Parts: sequence; C-alpha cells; structure tokens
Amino acid sequence: MPFDTWLAFFVASWLISLSPGAGALSCMSAGMRYGYARASWNILGLQFGILFVLAIVAAGLGAVLAASTIAFTAVKWLGAAYLVGIGIQQWRAPALPMRSDAAATVDGTSRALFRRGFFVNATNPKGILFMLAVLPQFIDPERPQLVQYAICAVTMFFTDLVVMSGYTGFAARVLRLLRAPRHLRAMNRAFGGLFVTAGVFLATFRRVA
Repeated sequence: MPFDTWLAFFVASWLISLSPGAGALSCMSAGMRYGYARASWNILGLQFGILFVLAIVAAGLGAVLAASTIAFTAVKWLGAAYLVGIGIQQWRAPALPMRSDAAATVDGTSRALFRRGFFVNATNPKGILFMLAVLPQFIDPERPQLVQYAICAVTMFFTDLVVMSGYTGFAARVLRLLRAPRHLRAMNRAFGGLFVTAGVFLATFRRVA
C-alpha cells in the first residue's frame, strides 16, 4: 500500500472512530461503572468486533449481506435488540459508586465486558455497509489484497483503541465526582436511554438502493 494511500486511510480512520456511536456509549457507560482498568476489556472487545467486520468485508461476505434482504434484516434486528438489551440493563443498574469489588458483579467480569464490546460492533450492519463503501477505495486490486487489508486492520485497531480509551478514561474520571445515588441513577438512566435510542435508530436503518 503506497504511503499516501495509507495516510489518507489513517486520517479517515480517526474521523470514523471519533464519530459518536454505540461504541462510544459502551465505553463511557463501562468506564463510569467499572473504572478504566476493568472497562479496558470492553475496549478490547470493540476492537475485535471491528476486526470481525473488516474480515467479513475482506472475505466478500459483506457484499452478500448487503445484497440479501433476509440476512441484512436479521443482522439489523439482532444488533438493535442487543443495544436495547444493554440499555435496559444500564437503566436498571443499581446506583452504586465504583468500588474495588465492582469486577465481582456478573456483568462486570472481563469476559462479559469483552463480549459486550465485541457484539456492539459485530452486530452493526451499518458498520458493514460503511466498510463496504469506504474500504475498497483504499485497496489496490493490482497489489496483494491480504497485505493491504492487514494494514487497514492494524490502522483501524490502533486509531479506535486510542479514541475509545479516551472515552473510557474520561468517563472513569467523571465517575469519581459522582457519588450521590441520585447522580449515579440519573447517569445510568441517561446512558440506558441512549442505548435504547441507538437500538431504535438501528432498527429503522435502511440500505440505500
């Protein structure tokens, strides 16, 4: 991949990562509830979700998903239901300040947070369609495809890791200032409502003909 092409993709990756979405919501809610160290598992899950989507596009399955109404609708509703489920869980979360034993809660384990982050990105058909529209512009068909996709994967992994770490770190710092139960309850419900809203918007998403 020529350096100027990679540089353009590098800039595009920053813009994509900085765009607010379900990933940013996931990072901020996890950071507020569990602190940065524990929420880093959610960040890692998000990155592997991106790599999963990129692999789908690289393998040509993304085009199949984009062309199949049934497959697209199934993934769309799965993603929407997952976001709404997270929202309900966040809304009903107890108004407890961050504690050292927060990791002991069922939904705060490293495995649960990794799984949550992974499925937030992996079940988003908008991400697949967006990748289908953007990624081919940076891939030279005359050069080895695998190497170019690998470069794009590493680039996106790095940029999104930095951005999502920023969202998580910011939320973890804010959490230290919010100790009153009413403040924590309000934040839990705010994030819960945003997740549900994101799920509803995803459910109404339609492909451009």
